[in-house]
Amino acid sequence: MTAPEKRGPWYLLTGLMIGIILGVIYTRYIQPVEYIDASPVLLRHDFKDQYRILIAAAYSANGDLVRAKARLELLKDPDIFRALSEQAQRSLGENGSSAEARSLGLLAIALGQAPPGPALAVTRAATPPASAPALATPVDLNAPVSSPSAILTTASSQVNPAASDGAYTLLSKEKICDQSLPAPLIQVQVSDQLNRPISGVLFIVKWQSGEERFYTGLKPERGLGYADYTLDPAQVYSIQPGESGESTPDIAAVECTSASGERFWGAWLLSYVQP
Repeated sequence: MTAPEKRGPWYLLTGLMIGIILGVIYTRYIQPVEYIDASPVLLRHDFKDQYRILIAAAYSANGDLVRAKARLELLKDPDIFRALSEQAQRSLGENGSSAEARSLGLLAIALGQAPPGPALAVTRAATPPASAPALATPVDLNAPVSSPSAILTTASSQVNPAASDGAYTLLSKEKICDQSLPAPLIQVQVSDQLNRPISGVLFIVKWQSGEERFYTGLKPERGLGYADYTLDPAQVYSIQPGESGESTPDIAAVECTSASGERFWGAWLLSYVQP
């Protein structure tokens, strides 16, 4: 009588591996999982960015801050204002669409202000902000969208026209020596004739090998009319408000000296007013 052959554990491991491989093939290619009515918090990072862009475009079109905030809360960002601001700055830094950055920035500014009470919330839901007139056909996030960029181009053309027409006059340019500054800066302050700060104003900074853009209002703790830009000490810059504003040339990093002889970087503060 022949003794039964002893099998090692390898046949079990081989069967397990084959089962895993077949399961992955089945769930990935034959019958993949389909998400229906999934929460926005489950979206991939880049899809979350697109979701914010569409919300910002809708807000630019209809001025409904309450609805925009409710939609953004579905992403469960720890800080909604910071998420919008960082995406706007990232879009500008990566040479993205200035229309997208402007829409995101203006929504961030609106959310960064003091939260409205119940009565004001109803008013804001029904009345677009002064800088974002309602379009004839409001953007509906529930409707099929063939081209998000088309919506953004249309919506952003209605947002704060003064932000792109360069209708600002330089009042003063002064040197600021402040040891608390993290780096050499260009600081801008924009206000109207009643000294009220103006947010969403585009500034274009140029140097020999390139240019970048930034907007007022993305740092509301410094004021809605404030913005700044970090300078490279090796470059000389020019700055202009909007696409066609008057350029201020020959701006270089400011170097200051303290009373004890310590050297540190300062800033140029440029104050603008809307005529």
